[in-house]
Amino acid sequence: MRKGKAHGTTDHAAVLVTGSTGTTGSRVASRLVALGHRVSAATRRPTAPDSARSVRFDWHEPSTYAHALHGADRVYLVPPVGDPHPAAVMLPFLHEAREAGVRRAVLLGSSAIPAGGPGVGRVQEALPGLFEEWAVLRPSWFMQNFTGDHVHADGIRTEGVIRTATGTGRVGFVDADDIAAVAVHALTDDRPPNTDLLLTGPEALSHDDIADILTGTTGRPVAHRPLSPGQLRDRLTAAGMPAEFAGMLAELDRAIAAGAEDRVLDTVERVTGRPARSFRRHVEETMRQARTP
Repeated sequence: MRKGKAHGTTDHAAVLVTGSTGTTGSRVASRLVALGHRVSAATRRPTAPDSARSVRFDWHEPSTYAHALHGADRVYLVPPVGDPHPAAVMLPFLHEAREAGVRRAVLLGSSAIPAGGPGVGRVQEALPGLFEEWAVLRPSWFMQNFTGDHVHADGIRTEGVIRTATGTGRVGFVDADDIAAVAVHALTDDRPPNTDLLLTGPEALSHDDIADILTGTTGRPVAHRPLSPGQLRDRLTAAGMPAEFAGMLAELDRAIAAGAEDRVLDTVERVTGRPARSFRRHVEETMRQARTP
């Protein structure tokens, strides 16, 4: 991807950011605003960074699409959370987006799901046929799962325990700030990626490694408790997650145990010009931010 003026563009882009209060969407919206781009921050309960246009948007309410798309020429796509079949709502939206004048789409996918695969894989497969300018971000699992709003983070805070079905499998966990940095380049650089961008952090870690780093960095004991995929599925379902989605997550853990996510790539550095953050640095920075009044 070629960088140029004003973060790779000669003119400021008009970007619709879906999921703009979520883990990556909020970071993408804030970065775009800071760079002077026109941002429509879309969520079911509109709130927006300073200088962003706040719009109501719900994947499951097509009546919200046209207003959200008004004036946008690029869109950042965050699939509906917890939906095992997001293509059913995302593909009609993408057709409407194309008709409304959107020319570049950047999709948040997953390193665990290829084009044509389950879930967001169907959307990923369709994207090149809908837009001449596109990218699919396929990040590994988020570091924020252990420090933000996630079942792992809740377990760490309340019990000092991480429960997974990953065994000793390793993952190239990636910081959401690095994902957002890549997303902004994909949305605004002169030359669109027109490819998948597989994103990892700088090291592959098991959940035992994660527990050790958290213990050493925070001073509070954290342990990894292995479960079977069936036990994990049942636990997630009991916590209120839809059974089909819980089953899919359990199978992804099974794949991690078999080595599917044991890889480290330099995509973040190639796109942004700086190395991806390590998990230890992520935890240290999160702790500093928590102490800042």
